[in-house]
Amino acid sequence: MPDCSSIQRSLAWCQGRPELPGVKRRIYYISKYDILSWPTLPHDTNGRLTGSAYVGNFTLRADASWKYIDIIPDKSQLTSEPQGEYPSQTQLNKLTAVHPSVGADATAAAAYLNNNDNVFLVEDMKGAFRVVGSDKWQTKTTVNQDLGQGAAGSASTTINVEAPDECPAPFYNGAIVTDDGSFSGAAQESQSGSNTGSGNGSNSGSNSGSGSNSGSNTGGSSSGGSSSSSSPTYNNTVTINGTSVNVSGGSVSVAGPLRTLGFTGSNMIAIFLDDGDSVDEANIAANGATGSWSGNIPAGSSVDVVKWTGSEEDPVETAWFTITVTSSGSGSGSGSGSGDE
Repeated sequence: MPDCSSIQRSLAWCQGRPELPGVKRRIYYISKYDILSWPTLPHDTNGRLTGSAYVGNFTLRADASWKYIDIIPDKSQLTSEPQGEYPSQTQLNKLTAVHPSVGADATAAAAYLNNNDNVFLVEDMKGAFRVVGSDKWQTKTTVNQDLGQGAAGSASTTINVEAPDECPAPFYNGAIVTDDGSFSGAAQESQSGSNTGSGNGSNSGSNSGSGSNSGSNTGGSSSGGSSSSSSPTYNNTVTINGTSVNVSGGSVSVAGPLRTLGFTGSNMIAIFLDDGDSVDEANIAANGATGSWSGNIPAGSSVDVVKWTGSEEDPVETAWFTITVTSSGSGSGSGSGSGDE
């Protein structure tokens, strides 16, 4: 007999937690022809989806890479809606990506996007990458172009994507190989609630939804979980663009662009990046043990990394270290720094 027990879980939300709307200004795409193998979505023995994050990486053909399209975030949108009938309902993921140019390069996009089965990666405002396109169903991509009207009009090339899938735009934490180099999709936000194990044990790395809680849970709690009575600690070994770097000296330099950061510690509250023009927040896992950030900060920038210490009820903003993004070469600063809190 098949195991027909429920896979349903509670869906929590912390009061006052901001949910930033919109998508970031660069999306990535590739033809399915250039994908040799796909990462997988977690399922149980009945074929029911148990998580929303892909496990593994896209394996591409030799010399193939993800291409990018710069878009206008305020005019672009990713949505998902149900389609079909019980018991065969699926999701229809829809992407509207508005590119500001109508020049020769933008016009040529219609030639290689129309009538091609593509996959798109879209980054949300918390740095999580979402996949539009599935290995099960064909992706429909169409391109509209508007040269504008009158002196007050606006020109644009709009890419519309419709892609059936098992769930709303799955998360992708794996490698993203582009013409400019490789980086990780590493999105802590996508790990939230993807455990099928009991209790609220801590997740490490990208969760496949198989219930891999660290330690055994007793009474619904696990070691390493966040506690308002425990002081946060932030380890001075930080993963920068995939490389472990000791930041205890207070400053480091890395070859640009700055793409990813990974943090570890315990009971971490918040980490912010300030490049002088804007402030971005890293994603902290619910247990406060891991954190990540992804984006694209170009060479020539200086980024101040700030952490919150104290407690969630009375947090204290503390300068941690500075990243100098160089055009070539990388190295880490030295010095005693402030150490872990």
